[in-house]
Amino acid sequence: MHFDARTQQALREAGLDTDAIAAASDRVAELVDEDADRLREFFAPAGPYHSDMETAHSTADRQEHASADVDLFTHGSDLRGYLSLDGWGVPVEGGRVLRTADDEAPALVELSLGATVHDRVRFARDPAEL
Repeated sequence: MHFDARTQQALREAGLDTDAIAAASDRVAELVDEDADRLREFFAPAGPYHSDMETAHSTADRQEHASADVDLFTHGSDLRGYLSLDGWGVPVEGGRVLRTADDEAPALVELSLGATVHDRVRFARDPAEL
């Protein structure tokens, strides 16, 4: 179970028994796995990708990335991995789908990027989605 001791205590005080807490923990892990799959789906096709990432070498509000690839893993409520963009990369420390297209494919996603970026960055295939 990935809930910390305080969260487990609060859930017990709210009336959940051990089985219900375990079921909720399992459901959180399932939802994180689903998010990881959707993020992989978003980054699977060839670029370009667009982001609202602030970069030292650009004053533009939106960046265009010719290529992107994401390698993600999950454990409980954690979603982590590595994002490669145009020949450089950054650790991923979380992510989610913000908006889907009419066909339910991810249209706008957000990743929490680690060292060197330390920010939440939105990515879209269509720059108008940003």
